[in-house]
Order: sequence, then C-alpha cells, then structure tokens
Amino acid sequence: MKELSKFDKEYLLGTIRDIKNFPKPGIIFKDITTLLGNAKAFKFLLDHLEDRYKDENLDFIVGIESRGFILGAALSARLNLGFVPVRKPNKLPYITISQKYSLEYGFDEVEMHIDAFDSIKNPKVLLVDDLIATGGTAKASSQLLKKLGVNLVEACFLVDLVELGGSKELKSECPVYSVLEV
Repeated sequence: MKELSKFDKEYLLGTIRDIKNFPKPGIIFKDITTLLGNAKAFKFLLDHLEDRYKDENLDFIVGIESRGFILGAALSARLNLGFVPVRKPNKLPYITISQKYSLEYGFDEVEMHIDAFDSIKNPKVLLVDDLIATGGTAKASSQLLKKLGVNLVEACFLVDLVELGGSKELKSECPVYSVLEV
C-alpha cells in the first residue's frame, strides 16, 4: 500500500483550515471542508486512497458519522464497493446493533444495521473517518464490526492527532493508516 511523499502531505495539510477554540476553548478544530471544497485537493486525496486500496479486494467501505460518510462514500464509489454508515444512536431506521464507549464524563454509542453485511460471508471492510483523536468512536466502531463478523482490513483517517493517542489505542483492534499526522 502506497504512502504519500512529505511534499504531498504538506500540500494536503495546507488545504485544511484550523479553527481555534472550536467547539470549545482550547481546541483547535481541523476543518476539512476547505479540502473538500478544493476540487484539486479532494481529487488528489481520493486518487491516493483509491491507489492505496484498489488491490485489497475489499467488499465494503464503512464510514463513521459524519465526515467519514463524505470520504467513505466517495471512496466506495471510486472502488465500486458498497458503503455502510456507522451512526449515532436512533438515526438508523431498521434493526441495529450497537457498541457503547466511554467518554471523559459518561458514555456514548454507535450503531449499524444488523444486516449491513448479510450479502457477503466474512466481508473485507475498510473503516474510514476524517480524523482520529482519542480513538473512542473508531475503537467502538471496530468492535461493532467484529460483532458483525467482518474482516476489518484497516482503519483509515485523513488526520491523526497523534498526541491524543487514538491511533495507538486503535492499533490493538486493527491496522491503522493516517494520511496526515499532526
């Protein structure tokens, strides 16, 4: 699987806007809408991801709500694969399976349709999201996928906030690839 050059990574990172003190004081939010709005950069990113995963014989792309939907659906179309969403509770209309995970003060949960992968036995899946920070949502999503009996090939993120340790934590569940590490 291919990696980007330092120059290419700097190019993509330069298309992502930092928003200080959002969503709360002290946080620097990585706003990927500027990358998405830059047709050249978005195409470059998708070309890279398509090239990285085209020979993996994947069956599905799974995207984590909500920006993972954008990247995951675009990549699934490029690779001619089905797309499956991981959603917050009570957002899916059919029977779901869920996985709870801990937050600093409490719990949250992710859900998927229970029959999301019924069309293929032991499907090969790529998990996609825009960013990994502490890794709670991604880890819960990977555990949810395991409950459904899939072969999780890799978790892929556009941005890894390395100092928060999420990708390191997630590596106990599956291989992890981040396009950009900041």
